[in-house]
Amino acid sequence: MPSILAVGVATLDIINTTEQYPAEDDEVRAIAQRVARGGNAANTLDVLAQLGHHGRWLGVLADDPDAGRIAAALAERGIDHGHAPVHPGGRSPVSYITVSRATGSRTIVHHRDLPELTAADFAAVPLGGVDWLHFEGRNVSNTRAMIRDARHRAPGVPISVEIEKPRAEIHTLAEVADVVIYARAFALATGAADPRAFLAAAPGSSLTFCAWGADGGWLRHTDGTLHHQPAWPPARVVDAVGAGDCFNAGVIDALSRGEAAEPALRWANRLAGAKCGQEGFAGLAQAVTGAG
Repeated sequence: MPSILAVGVATLDIINTTEQYPAEDDEVRAIAQRVARGGNAANTLDVLAQLGHHGRWLGVLADDPDAGRIAAALAERGIDHGHAPVHPGGRSPVSYITVSRATGSRTIVHHRDLPELTAADFAAVPLGGVDWLHFEGRNVSNTRAMIRDARHRAPGVPISVEIEKPRAEIHTLAEVADVVIYARAFALATGAADPRAFLAAAPGSSLTFCAWGADGGWLRHTDGTLHHQPAWPPARVVDAVGAGDCFNAGVIDALSRGEAAEPALRWANRLAGAKCGQEGFAGLAQAVTGAG
């Protein structure tokens, strides 16, 4: 199976489940709490590892106890993090997540006190044996430099970029990647309410995907043709944390195995839907592939 190198963050997630999302200035009791390793790139690699890929994560680690938990959780999933630089004195990123049992929604408050990965950090990482490169759309100028470096050192290796949050010059990453995966939240932040209009106006001519939650997912081929695939909803929404990361994993898994874009979109929707129907990521691939 292909070897995937994903560049992004790994976090400690503290997830509280409540009967319903609390009102402002309210005080409610959590009916469950769990602590897990999170982060978009790390979550995507978790699912890819379950599907048989060799996963490598690259990001900055702190030197605090939480970083030890994050590293141990990556290793437990078989994800190599041996080239991740450790920043002395930094604090591990933490996401405080509230999940509503009533709706399955998740609300995230994220705290980060750690430098971003630099292009120099990336340049020190060997790319031999890497079959696919995936980047979180963050730290734009450095990420753009990393992509240029990858084109030079690993020509022919496909590069995907996830664009989730509106950041200055983020559109420039879509112009240099082979595959772009947009989150619905990003599209809405641009003022677009219609995925067709958003994709038609999206920059670049790369193969472009956009997850749209309960309304499924969309695809723009390199010739501009649009395709929609309905969602694959679970019987009941349990936990939507990381559903977008699973969508990303589905796209990367299918394309890296030589599948066409439309089956890749269908597979991405299926993984994202299955994630919404279970808590956490453990056993996700087995649950989906075992269901036929």
